[in-house]
Amino acid sequence: QVHLMESGGDSVQAGGSLRLSCAASGYPTGSTCVGWFRQAPGKGREGVATINTGFGSTYYADSVKGRFTISQDNAKGTLYLQMNGLKPEDTAMYYCAASVWRFSCSDFMDYNYWGQGTQVIVSS
Repeated sequence: QVHLMESGGDSVQAGGSLRLSCAASGYPTGSTCVGWFRQAPGKGREGVATINTGFGSTYYADSVKGRFTISQDNAKGTLYLQMNGLKPEDTAMYYCAASVWRFSCSDFMDYNYWGQGTQVIVSS
């Protein structure tokens, strides 16, 4: 069974950095996409970044390109999201998610396993 648990959320000032972690297990490494999503108050959920657990290829939303970096440590079973140059509009609940039995991770569709989320607040 896929299990995902996020950590690392915090309150920071604009321009600061945070690194989110997601303890991930139970999925077939090499044929799973894992990613980060976020939901701001009063808004819908949006994709932030994805990574192919086999090839390590990544995909980013335009709003975070050049500022956020997704990475994985398969030995530790952990997914990361390094967030630099944070802006108030990055304030949201951040979720780790997985989509199994797929090889192309260049979209934010069909993610059906989710963590509980970790809160990020960016003040101006």
